[in-house]
Amino acid sequence: MKPKQNIVHLPVYQPGKPIEEVKRELGLKEVIKLASNENPFGCSPKAKEAIIAELDHTSLYPDGGAVALTAAVARRFGVEPNQVIFGAGSDEIILMIARAYLVPGDETIMATHTFPQYKHNAEIENAVCIEVPLIDGTHDLNGMLARVTERTKIIWVCNPNNPTGTMVTHDELSSFLAQVPADVLVVLDEAYAEYTVAGDYPDGFALIRQYKNVILLRTFSKIYGLASLRIGYGIGHPDVVHTINQVREPFNTTRYAQAAALAALEDDAFIADCVEKNAQGIRYLTGEFDRLGLSYYPAHGNFVMVDIQRPAKPAFEALLRRGLIVRGGHNLDFPTKLRVTVGSREQNEKFIQALEAVLGEVAVQA
Repeated sequence: MKPKQNIVHLPVYQPGKPIEEVKRELGLKEVIKLASNENPFGCSPKAKEAIIAELDHTSLYPDGGAVALTAAVARRFGVEPNQVIFGAGSDEIILMIARAYLVPGDETIMATHTFPQYKHNAEIENAVCIEVPLIDGTHDLNGMLARVTERTKIIWVCNPNNPTGTMVTHDELSSFLAQVPADVLVVLDEAYAEYTVAGDYPDGFALIRQYKNVILLRTFSKIYGLASLRIGYGIGHPDVVHTINQVREPFNTTRYAQAAALAALEDDAFIADCVEKNAQGIRYLTGEFDRLGLSYYPAHGNFVMVDIQRPAKPAFEALLRRGLIVRGGHNLDFPTKLRVTVGSREQNEKFIQALEAVLGEVAVQA
């Protein structure tokens, strides 16, 4: 059997080890996972109630068009239902965009380093990936513009950026979009938008009203705490959404996901509480990094990338032995950095205690 030649080099996604497996392997009673940017405060109680209410309908297919949830999102953001599309996480919408628009030889532009699924899905379609290095951890929008050619189909902008946590401002993004050709699709991936408290964060909804070639991606996996249910959405021009819908698989989101997302969307108090606790966590972590003399990128999501000035792999392993799972920069092409999810106050304090011990045992990078 012969697979497509353009995928044989692609890595298979390697998830982090489950907490219970780490406990068994290392003989630990407690393990704290701060590696996947999950919400440490769980999900809305209303979402839990909605999931339970769906149990009696387990034998039934979900609404293939997610009609009720689509209408709720449209009302929330002042758009029309035909501007909204749902996927099994925003990851699936990335896959669908690549599937709908890219053919072999097309060019697509993204930052390096950023969310890897843009490149992964573009390469599956045999497109040419143009990667523009970050500047101080932030998208180089001018550099990306300079790489646009007549073969460019899609530009990806992750804002806040994963894994660095940095963001581009509204004015920067608006100026960028004004210079992008109208036939080039710009994907604004805003998976962490709800966490951002910066006053100059882009108003993506104003931008999609102004530019027909822009689509926003959002998710219920992060601040809404529904990561296990896999549900995210895109909002854009009806023509763009229609095109993506043409390659969407039927029943691609579950009854549980739709019901939980619908309930979670209405619990503004839960979201406001998570925003405040996350902001407090960022202030605590960055204050401790300052105390320890460590630099870090400005954090606008629910994670911080910190430069520990030491090789990331042994530091990651030393933290793991202490029951702390973070994201090692050695796997992200940031050899002296760690990406840590903002946890609860107790989790953050335990991480700092462990990190301080690890800094004393891992030698500084020469």
